[in-house]
Amino acid sequence: MDLHTHTKFSDGIGDVLDNVAYAEMHGIKLVGISDHIHYLSFTNLNHYLRDIKRAKEESEIVVLAGIEANIMETGVDITDDIRKRLDYAIASVHFWFGVGESWKYVELVKLAIQDKNIDIIGHFGNVFPYIGHPSEEELREVIALAEEHGKAFEISSRYNVPDLDFIKLCIKRGVKLTFASDSHEPKSVGKIRWSEKVFKKAGGKKEDLLFGELL
Repeated sequence: MDLHTHTKFSDGIGDVLDNVAYAEMHGIKLVGISDHIHYLSFTNLNHYLRDIKRAKEESEIVVLAGIEANIMETGVDITDDIRKRLDYAIASVHFWFGVGESWKYVELVKLAIQDKNIDIIGHFGNVFPYIGHPSEEELREVIALAEEHGKAFEISSRYNVPDLDFIKLCIKRGVKLTFASDSHEPKSVGKIRWSEKVFKKAGGKKEDLLFGELL
């Protein structure tokens, strides 16, 4: 699977059908289109969902309609009405903090985990090498909260996160995972080798994946 791909509807360069075609070429059985929510006005959202619907009808693989929302200090910028029209929603932190401020990042992620409209936390920890790593206790709290609220974490092949121990603990606690290329061009869709490798190393099985029943 590859549930994190972008198109020209946000900051990608390809069409929805281009992404799906490359997913098929790379042997992907399940692909999600997940453009950035802040690019999608009401009109663009209609066109976006229209193109995904067409891809669902024409493709031989499973195509899902997703979105990538932003985790802000005031919450996640997604509404109930938008979420109802999607198959899933990713929430990601897209701004930086100072060195030693990883706790601020963690608090935002906790906020998103408690949002009923969110299914997946995107590229968790991609900023840790720059702002510092949370304590093991903080990470365990995040996973426990995800378990409580039924949320998943993506394993990002773009950023090579989360780390192996985090993924192992997710599997142990029954927190679902997804694979993600975070591609911004069609030829990168389906490039999830790192995600698959670390998932296998952590002892993951199909039942540990969100939407694993569709594979």
